[in-house]
Amino acid sequence: MKAIVYKRYGSPEVLQLQEVTKPVPGDYEVLIKVYASCINDWDWGLLQGKPFVNRLLFGLIKPKTQILGCDLSGRVEAIGAKVKQFKPGDEVFGDISEGNWGGFAEYVCADEKVLALKPAGMSFDEAAATPQAGLLALQGLLYNGSIQSGQKVLINGAGGGTGTFAVQIAKLYGAEVTGVDSKVKLEMLRSIGADHVIDYAQEDFTKNGLRYDLILDVRTNRPVSHYKQALNAGGTYVTVGGSMPRIFYLMIFGPLISKMGNKKMSVLMHKPQKKDLIKMSELFDAGKVVPIIDSRYPLREVPQALQRFGQGIQKGKIVITMGDHP
Repeated sequence: MKAIVYKRYGSPEVLQLQEVTKPVPGDYEVLIKVYASCINDWDWGLLQGKPFVNRLLFGLIKPKTQILGCDLSGRVEAIGAKVKQFKPGDEVFGDISEGNWGGFAEYVCADEKVLALKPAGMSFDEAAATPQAGLLALQGLLYNGSIQSGQKVLINGAGGGTGTFAVQIAKLYGAEVTGVDSKVKLEMLRSIGADHVIDYAQEDFTKNGLRYDLILDVRTNRPVSHYKQALNAGGTYVTVGGSMPRIFYLMIFGPLISKMGNKKMSVLMHKPQKKDLIKMSELFDAGKVVPIIDSRYPLREVPQALQRFGQGIQKGKIVITMGDHP
């Protein structure tokens, strides 16, 4: 099968389209013919081997996982001996980051527990764009953020994959939503429901005197004290991505900071749960949430797709297509 492979850390130029051995599913795995996959922050970080913790987890000198891609959709081609939830022919989607990755390939094996059936009305591209970004938004707002109707919610980094899902979900729960991103993304944010938008290059939302009940942060690019002062009393700050040093600081000191006042500072630990995939499917079927797709690239152009992702100019998700799906 064809796959995008990298054997050393670096820029997108180290990625190569190669013929590799087609995988065989284990007892609890299914073999998926991949129809679409999607780029996430993790792909960009693992490609470069940054921050250093990625090297500790995935290979100090060179990457152990040589095929990136953790969000995908496709059709089950074969199943392991102990698989109970799926059968050949099922259309599925999910986030395989807890396994061996490998979504930037024509075939991949995945544990059945991280997959869900793809809604009939959802395209394979839309399905691939949903798992990680959709679940980060859902879990950050509902589980860590305990979002409530009438709250003032700010989403920092609202124009990317997670942010565009978060804007839509926050509006579903009756929040007044402010989206922060670059100027070129602001009109798109308005079109998906943002009540207010801020161009981060022109205005620092932590210093403009406004306060919020809930801040969902995809960028984590400011000091913790600045976020705290942008919260109302009793407010909650949740980070789901961005600067790793700042995230680690929040992981260590967030509980202490929260105990010292009436503002909660927390880090969402990503959980690729089937029940939340099903929840996102239900929201899609009901017409309440739609994945925002910036662009599509064929498998051979994954380096170009990652180059665009690294520039931070995409609106929503960048999808990788295999070109031969329905």
